[in-house]
Amino acid sequence: MSPQRASSEAEPSDIDSRPSRSAEALALEADARLRNDIRLLGRILGDTVRDQEGAHVFDLVERIRQTSIRFHRDEDSSARRELEIILDSMSIGETVRIVRAFSYFSHLANIAEDQNNIRQMRSRNGAAGSPGLGSLALTLAHAKDAGFSAADLRHFFASALVEPVLTAHPTEVRRKSTFDREMAIAALLDRLDRVQLTAEEAAASDEQLRREVLTLWKTNLLRRTKLTVLDEVANGLSFYDYTFLHEVPRLHCVLEDRLNEEDDNPRGELASFLKIGSWIGGDRDGNPFVTAEVMRGTLRLQSSRILRSYLEELHALGSELSLAGNLADVSEDLRRLAQRSPDTSPHRRGEPYRLAVSGIYARLTTTAARLEVETRRLPVGEATAYASASEFKADLDILDRSLVANNSRVIARGRLRRLRRAVDCFGFHLANLDMRQNSAVHQRTIAELLDTAQPGTSYLALSEEARIAQLAVELRNVRPLISSFVKYSDETVGELAVFQEAAQSHTRFGADVIPQCIISMTEGVSDMLEVALLLKEAGLIDPSGRCAVNIVPLFETIEDLQACAAIMDRVLSLPEYRRLVDSRGGVQEVMLGYSDSNKDGGFVTSGWELYKAEIGLVSVFERHGVRLRLFHGRGGSVGRGGGPSYDAVLAQPGGAVNGQIRITEQGEIISSKYSNAEIGRSNLEILAAATLETSLLQPRQSAPRNEYLEAMEQLSNLAFKAYRGLVYETEGFVDYFWESTVITEIATLNIGSRPASRKKTRAIEDLRAIPWVFSWAQCRLMLPGWYGFGSAVESWISQHPDKGMPFLKELYREWPFFRMLLSNMDMVLAKSSIAIASRYAELVSDAALREKIFGRIRREWHLSIETLLEIMGQQRLLQGNPLLERSIRNRFPYLDPLNHVQVELLKEHRAQNPDEQVLRGIQLTINGISAGLRNSG
Repeated sequence: MSPQRASSEAEPSDIDSRPSRSAEALALEADARLRNDIRLLGRILGDTVRDQEGAHVFDLVERIRQTSIRFHRDEDSSARRELEIILDSMSIGETVRIVRAFSYFSHLANIAEDQNNIRQMRSRNGAAGSPGLGSLALTLAHAKDAGFSAADLRHFFASALVEPVLTAHPTEVRRKSTFDREMAIAALLDRLDRVQLTAEEAAASDEQLRREVLTLWKTNLLRRTKLTVLDEVANGLSFYDYTFLHEVPRLHCVLEDRLNEEDDNPRGELASFLKIGSWIGGDRDGNPFVTAEVMRGTLRLQSSRILRSYLEELHALGSELSLAGNLADVSEDLRRLAQRSPDTSPHRRGEPYRLAVSGIYARLTTTAARLEVETRRLPVGEATAYASASEFKADLDILDRSLVANNSRVIARGRLRRLRRAVDCFGFHLANLDMRQNSAVHQRTIAELLDTAQPGTSYLALSEEARIAQLAVELRNVRPLISSFVKYSDETVGELAVFQEAAQSHTRFGADVIPQCIISMTEGVSDMLEVALLLKEAGLIDPSGRCAVNIVPLFETIEDLQACAAIMDRVLSLPEYRRLVDSRGGVQEVMLGYSDSNKDGGFVTSGWELYKAEIGLVSVFERHGVRLRLFHGRGGSVGRGGGPSYDAVLAQPGGAVNGQIRITEQGEIISSKYSNAEIGRSNLEILAAATLETSLLQPRQSAPRNEYLEAMEQLSNLAFKAYRGLVYETEGFVDYFWESTVITEIATLNIGSRPASRKKTRAIEDLRAIPWVFSWAQCRLMLPGWYGFGSAVESWISQHPDKGMPFLKELYREWPFFRMLLSNMDMVLAKSSIAIASRYAELVSDAALREKIFGRIRREWHLSIETLLEIMGQQRLLQGNPLLERSIRNRFPYLDPLNHVQVELLKEHRAQNPDEQVLRGIQLTINGISAGLRNSG
């Protein structure tokens, strides 16, 4: 595995776009084409700015860009003064126009880079290309070489689960209106790549590009109103249109064909192992706007989208299946299906397949009415609703079997095959919606229920052991805890309503609609038993102990990660809980939180404690004979656990994947990975390939040698001390953070429905991880993605002079976990700029505090880069990843000016400048910087 891979840190996906030596010429050609695309879009944007805003604005943009390059490259003090003079001389109106110009260039450069990735991917996947790292084709070849047969792989996928889970975490700053225009520009670039245009067509294409760029220039970058939860749901559903509805079925079909090619006797269809999950509309942790009513609306929107898709496909299928009864034999089942059709059109007489399809169509429109979802499709006649998605698929299977039995397999392998697979993957619910709530809310709800039912219980005053005993008794008790004669608090009423809505949705859409209940901030066994009791009260656990929902603890802080193995050991030992796990097929899911553990203990310690937690959980679960499924709550940025998914999965300790994995996809990462079908398909394939490779082909070991584990433990402790010492133990650090970043101004952006802090305080502990990381990214320090590493290495070497740097270099060469850790730091430090960050430090009013803290950060930044480069054997950051290096370097001339302008606008805003354009300008810079960094939260 390559230690430095292109990642979603700067690329739209986990696709490895680095060239091998044999492909160097192709890579250089691709790089030249990328520069041409960037120049083309830059020229059109420049023409638009000159035409719309005047030559003086265009000239100002160029002066700022050139001066910014000098400042970034050399920390040139004269360039710094010149920049300040230029920026001070601009009016607020001019400043906003300048910001818009640089912001739009960042967006257009992203489009060009995305297109370049698609171009390279097509080149690798062409007829003469060899399968790349992370492709299923290469992983299947490795499996074959390792002695696994097609039957073995079918058996593996029969119990496998790969599930990216979309969340509405507010790091996507783009409006859908601008996003749509960007997609139109991307489509035009793609056409230029694929089609040989005539001179007339080329001129028309250029004009269309100019039209789209002008429309983009005239479209507001910022939302003027706050998103509702259902707005977020609707935005999330657009990615099904872009990618999931087509590519999830297609991936299964391609994999099935590859396995059949290797199998002399193909045995049935491949199990559907790739699912799409969602938190949007079900995540109540810290979001008071997610209610039972909103959850009901979410499920209706989801169901409406998938049923509409099925009806559209059935309509097209009816047009295609024009086979005449006198020319094509049909099965008896198909004949009966056709006879039951309410379609009385004389045009369909003698066309049994069309009659059968219209009958299925009629039943599906009736089903939509039963589910109370809108499809905008009229029925062809009266018909009985389907009781379940499996009943719908059974009718489609009749079509398939009849075609195959009568020498028309090639027809069955077209639209019908993809539709049948879609039904298997999406059901009537589209996405598996997780419920999530903070353990403290569950705790208060249960306390009120118990204290009301049994006055004097004083549940909140009980010890953990006493709570466990009390809850175990209640789980065995058949009498209901909830009374209709009691008036409960608003919070308890709201929580009970959500669980009752979940039970009703199971009846309406099937058990897969809400398969998980996630407990944020799980700290003990009682947190899990409280949720079990709430599920029991809602009827989601029956008297026999059969549970309809997975209870999923989420361990988030460093302390909780260290305790999670012991907590799971204890809860799996309780008969009352173990029977619930057994009723779920002996599978227990555990979620690990990357974001809060990083904010709590720093990047190095978070990564290490997560790794150790997995080792501990694997051991506990093996001892209990329970299958472990890990759910990775990764953010988009390295500071929140992000980085390449393929490397992250392969770096898991032995036994931690075991054929099943769920991973969150958050904010702007969703659009960068899944807004384009080709890139989306490749990202889905990468997750599937990594899961297969890690589960079957990687040796079962936590690290090559125990001394590696000991060294990492020592490094983690040293990094933890350095990080906590700065963030939580340095007097005045909170003031420094709030004054030197845009944390206050981020809250004014309408990018999500959830508040930025858990409580109304300035404490770092109460701040959510997203705005914490987002703020450090905006000022170009990226502190959560590296701080503490340099001093940890320096101290470790001084304590171990016998091992020293050569041992750490060996660690990097031999251990995928350590290699991934450093590769991610390499990427995040490449985006940082200590020169830019120094300008934000000037915003801190207390000069002594500013020098004390920024001086400390500056020293650690230099030390971290020096030690990182020495361990990795590089002369500069990203030396081993030249395409990503150039990508980031090409952005700086357009990204840095946004930072300089942002600093000046922050000074104006905090000096109480009443001009509303000041705040709007700050918001635009946040948008542009976020676009330039590609993922910043």
